[in-house]
Amino acid sequence: MAEVGPEETDNAIVVVSGTHGVEGYLGSALQRHHLETYDRDRTGGPVLVFVHALNPYGFSWVRRVNEDNVDLNRNFIDWERPAPANDDYHDLALAGPALVERSRSGDVVRDVDATARSPRTRASPADHLGRPVRPSNGRLLRRHRAHLVEPMDERVHRASPVWHAASGDPRPAPGLGPWGHGELISSAAPGDPALDRQRAWWDDVTSLHDGTSVSAELAGEWLGAVTDLRPDTEVTGVAIEYGTVDPITVLQGLRADAVLHASGAPSAPEAKTIRDQVRAAFIDDDPAWLEACWARYLPVVTTAVERLT
Repeated sequence: MAEVGPEETDNAIVVVSGTHGVEGYLGSALQRHHLETYDRDRTGGPVLVFVHALNPYGFSWVRRVNEDNVDLNRNFIDWERPAPANDDYHDLALAGPALVERSRSGDVVRDVDATARSPRTRASPADHLGRPVRPSNGRLLRRHRAHLVEPMDERVHRASPVWHAASGDPRPAPGLGPWGHGELISSAAPGDPALDRQRAWWDDVTSLHDGTSVSAELAGEWLGAVTDLRPDTEVTGVAIEYGTVDPITVLQGLRADAVLHASGAPSAPEAKTIRDQVRAAFIDDDPAWLEACWARYLPVVTTAVERLT
């Protein structure tokens, strides 16, 4: 974690990367460039807090999931209560081996494509993978909750932060939307004052809950859980979803990764090829794509700074 800005302030902007580990490549690039170009003479306004990688294992191994094979951005729920219904996940699970079996035959690939393109999996097949299905996930997530909240408590425990996600974090899954476009996505539903604030700040904010977003409606993403994690704090947060390649290409990369790890061979000869495939689904090394991402990121943060100054 790094922070820049005034020592004494009641407002903070928190930029988080790497919730889905592989998305940390873009998030890290944006954070690093931001720090390199930051106006160090600024004395007023909010403090900026940068969380480099919420999921360092996934970042290191070029995976969406963490070391327990858990998707962090589908499991920030109250595990003392029943897990939310997840019919779409179970529809995909009917393909069973199609997502995780060791064979990678053309027939299996076609089965996955057909399932992924079905009307029930409306936005991106990846949206329906890794959703909360078992209470054990709650135990596995404790350290990530601590990594997200506890290190900041000492510095910003009095703050009213703007929790802002860069790079597809908290919910940036590059792969949704047009190439290079950054959609601003809210976890708040219509009628929620948080959504009203977000749209007043940034205008073109979509919601997971009213059909305006390219994303399907999700359960368990961490931005939606922040108000429960920090009930004493007013949160105005958005995720930036950057488009990369088509969703089926993303799914095939994730499927290859799942097969690799399910077979217990993460260091097999084909591992590098598969990791390159996954990486290419979530970050484009074309300078024009990176420039487009930066051009979207900077005004979002700048507006938040202005609102809190």
